[in-house]
Amino acid sequence: MSDSIKNRYEFVLLFDVKNGNPNGDPDGGNMPRIDPETGHGITTDVCLKRKVRNYVELVKSNEALYNIYVKEKAILTERRQPAYEAVADEKDKSAKISKARTWMCKNFFDVRTFGAVMSVKENNCGQVRGPVQFAFSQSIDPVVPLEASITRMAVETKKESDAQDGDNRTMGRKTYIPYGLYRVHGFISAPLAKQTGFSEKDLDLFWNALQNMFDHDRSAARGEMAARKLIVFKHDGELGNVPAHKLFDLVSISRSNGSSGPARAFSDYEVTIGDAPSGVELIEML
Repeated sequence: MSDSIKNRYEFVLLFDVKNGNPNGDPDGGNMPRIDPETGHGITTDVCLKRKVRNYVELVKSNEALYNIYVKEKAILTERRQPAYEAVADEKDKSAKISKARTWMCKNFFDVRTFGAVMSVKENNCGQVRGPVQFAFSQSIDPVVPLEASITRMAVETKKESDAQDGDNRTMGRKTYIPYGLYRVHGFISAPLAKQTGFSEKDLDLFWNALQNMFDHDRSAARGEMAARKLIVFKHDGELGNVPAHKLFDLVSISRSNGSSGPARAFSDYEVTIGDAPSGVELIEML
């Protein structure tokens, strides 16, 4: 598609959490995800993709071409139905799937950005490899997952109250870490963007989402979360000039002079960025 991006990108996003749970593990009692061998905190790629989707849905409000395919309580078969209605005149099965896939990329931001598996029996729209991908994020230092007991001074039904002899207090718990600075690496492929139609306008919206998504994703469970640094590497061409890992190595994070004990704020860290090699532009967006 002619308006797709023409450059390869990599990026480093630093975000932190204070007295919150950035990404609970449902298989572990919703405790913060931890690497058991190192104690470093982890968040998944889909956790951040969810926040990007929510931000785009908020600022675009279902604007044409910026719908969100994977949204809360969505019935995906029904989300794909308009694609099949749009290509109803096509008789060839393979061509119909291809045209439906193109329709989905054009009309859904998250499909042309992150891709989607839509090759199911009903309303088959094929598969899309998205140009934008995240790795798992990892905290700079080990984190300590904690639990805080809480009470609710009410119950849901009279039966519960009677069972507790009139004592309406019910117990619960909150899981959190006192502080963690997380680092995540991301990748944007121009050749894949050409296949999905991911454009410069889409790219600008994506950068805005990374910088602002935490401000529109507040909850008591997440504590205080904020994007602290967004460092972008823009290659001269669509195939790139330098391996991604060498660019990521240019960004180093260490404890600030005078900082001791467990980190409790972003000011406890110092971020150092080396010079970008020839053929690569370094852009600090935060």
